[in-house]
Amino acid sequence: MNEHAPPSAYPLRLEGELDGHLSRWLWLVKWILVIPHIVALLFLWVAFAVLSVGALVAILVTGRYPRAIFDVNVGVMRWTWRVGFYAHSAIGTDRYPPFTLADVPGYPARLHVAYPHDLSRGLALVKWWLLALPHYLVIGVFAGVAWPLWTSGGGDWALPFGGGLIGLLVLIAGAVLLFTGRYPRPLFDFVLGMNRWVYRVIAYAALMTDVYPPFRLDMGGHEPEPGTGTADVIAPRPSPGLS
Repeated sequence: MNEHAPPSAYPLRLEGELDGHLSRWLWLVKWILVIPHIVALLFLWVAFAVLSVGALVAILVTGRYPRAIFDVNVGVMRWTWRVGFYAHSAIGTDRYPPFTLADVPGYPARLHVAYPHDLSRGLALVKWWLLALPHYLVIGVFAGVAWPLWTSGGGDWALPFGGGLIGLLVLIAGAVLLFTGRYPRPLFDFVLGMNRWVYRVIAYAALMTDVYPPFRLDMGGHEPEPGTGTADVIAPRPSPGLS
């Protein structure tokens, strides 16, 4: 993670810069072009799930998220967001995403998560399945059947790839781009807001923060600044004996 990332209203910072000149037709084949990325990400999300279990154990014992695991898991989310921004979750750039977990300052899609120095042991037991449940229902609408959820049965993470309202609006944006050569900015801002909501919930459910995700669409390519409309960003208090 970039330690010098600007502060944001939530510990996860997701941004995307809409390219000024997008190909009218390239979005039609991007899903083919990113197949190598999808194969790599399938393995990386399996590793993400295994490492998250290790992080849970570490939090229960020490109250801290192991930094090495944290950096890898943030890298997986960052890589996923770059691929989604290019291909299916925004089609906001024609620049092919790099194969790396690291932050790439020059790439138009970026993601950071502030490292938590202390985490509640009690919340770690309930936030990923109980407290986050209302958000799962919301992002299920946004991302469709591929919404990210640690399933109670198999303990697997579903990849946040396309589908749902995000996929529908991206398809509409692609059709407009095909016929007019322009990506409607209000549509882009709305899509970015939904993606931001999805990734905030992923970070919370993956135990990366105790700050409860807001029930709010922060639309646009850039994060709101701290102190602007954050009244609904709260960290639930653990019950006595859970901290």
